[in-house]
Amino acid sequence: MTPQPFRSFVIFAEMRTGSNLLEATLNAIKRVTCFGEAFNPYMLGWPDKDELRGVTMAERDADPMALFEAIRSHPNMTGFRYFHDHDPRILDAILDDHGCAKIVLARNPLDSYVSTRLAYATNQWKLNETETPIPARIRFDPAEFAQAMSEVEQFQLRVLHRLQTSGQAAFWLGYDDLRDADVMTGLLHWLGRTDLERVEPASDQVPQNPRELAEKVENFDEMQAALAAMDPFQSRRLPSFEPRRGPAVPSFLGVDAGRGLVFMPVKGGPSDVVEPWLRGLGAVTADFNQNSLRQWKRQRPGHRGFTVVRHPLTRAWAAFTALANGGNADLRDVLRTVHRVPLPEGGVQAIAPDVAADVFAAFLDFLRRNLNGQTTLATHPGWATQSEVVSGFARFGAPDMIVREDRMAEDLGFLARAAGIDAAPPAPAPLPDLLDDAGLRKAAKAAYLRDYVVFGFPDRP
Repeated sequence: MTPQPFRSFVIFAEMRTGSNLLEATLNAIKRVTCFGEAFNPYMLGWPDKDELRGVTMAERDADPMALFEAIRSHPNMTGFRYFHDHDPRILDAILDDHGCAKIVLARNPLDSYVSTRLAYATNQWKLNETETPIPARIRFDPAEFAQAMSEVEQFQLRVLHRLQTSGQAAFWLGYDDLRDADVMTGLLHWLGRTDLERVEPASDQVPQNPRELAEKVENFDEMQAALAAMDPFQSRRLPSFEPRRGPAVPSFLGVDAGRGLVFMPVKGGPSDVVEPWLRGLGAVTADFNQNSLRQWKRQRPGHRGFTVVRHPLTRAWAAFTALANGGNADLRDVLRTVHRVPLPEGGVQAIAPDVAADVFAAFLDFLRRNLNGQTTLATHPGWATQSEVVSGFARFGAPDMIVREDRMAEDLGFLARAAGIDAAPPAPAPLPDLLDDAGLRKAAKAAYLRDYVVFGFPDRP
C-alpha cells in the first residue's frame, strides 16, 4: 500500500533545542511554512501576534481544532512547533493525523536546561550574527532539572508509544543535525519535496552560548555531584512484566451510612474482616458498574473511598491457602507437575509441619516467576502485585486512603469519622507462626519487591 503524502507537519521539540533554527530553515523553502508555537497557551505562534491563519487567540483557546484545520488547509506544506506544555487538547488530533508528518527534535537535556535558564536571565531568546550575547551565569537547581527532565521524558514516551501503536514513523533530529545540509535535505525529501536538490540550513541565527558549561554554571561542582547521583539509564528501575489491570468496579462496595464509604477490595486482602464491618454500618450497595458508581457518588457529596493492602508475605499465604483448599484441581495439578510446587492432596491441613515452609517457599518462587512473565499461567488477581491492582483502581478513581492491614484500627477509624460515621473499626486477624521464617520473608520480597518499595512494607509482617 502506498503511504499517503504528508499535508502538514509538527515539530515535537522543547525550549532551547534549536527549534527556531529548524523553523527558519523550513520557512526559507518555497511552499513550506512553519507557524511557530501555534498552540502555546501564552502566545499565538510568536510573541505579540493577534491572529494566525484568520484565527484569534480567543478563538483558538475556545476550539483548538479551528486553528489546526486552518493550518492544514493552507495550500503550502504547513506545520508548527509543539512542546510538552502546549495545549493538551489538540495532541490526540495531531497524533491521529497520519497526513501530519512527525518531526522529533531533541537535545542534551542539560544543555537545554542551562540554555533556557540563561535565556530567562538575559531575556535573549534569539541572536543573529550582528548581536552580542549578554554574558551571564546560572545556578543549577538539581530538583528543578530533575522535574523538567521527567516531564519531557514522559511526553516523549507518550508520543513514541502513540506512533508505535498507530504504525507511524517520525523523522528524528538532534541539535547538531540542524546545521548539516545533508540532513536538512533528507528531511525535506522525507516530507515529499524531492524536487529540492540541496537544502542549506538557515544562517541568520547563531549559537547563543558557545562557552563551556563550567563558564555558564556558577555551582558547576555541585551540578556534577547532583548529576552523578541521578539515574538517567534507570538502572534502579523495578521491572514489571505484569499485565495492566482494570479498575474492577463490580467488586466495589458502597455503604450508605454517613456521607458514604466506598470499599475497593484487593483480592487476597482482609476482605473477610472489612466487609462484615461495612455491613454493620448500614445498607450496602454492590455489583456496581462505572456509570452506577458515578451516580452513587454524585448523590453522596463528601463520600470517601478506601482500599486495604496486606503485607505481601501474608497475602501470598492467603493465595496459597485458597489455592490448596479450593476447587481448582487443574491449576493445582499444573503447579505440581510443571512448576514444582509439591501441593499435597487434602489442602493446607494435609501439609506436614516440618515441610510446610519448604512447600510455601516453592509457591513463592512460582509467584516470582509468574509475576516476571516467566510462566505460561496468567497472573491471578489473588496474587497480582497490589501496586498494579491499585493502579487499576486509579484508572477509574483513586481511593482517598490506602490502608495497611496492620493499621486498620487507626486508619479506618479516621476515615469513617471523615465520612460522618462513628463506629469501632475492625482489627486484623492473627498471623500463623510459619510466616516468621527468615527464608520465607526473603522469598516474598523477591516475588513482591515492587509492593515492598511502593507501600513501604517492612520485611516482617
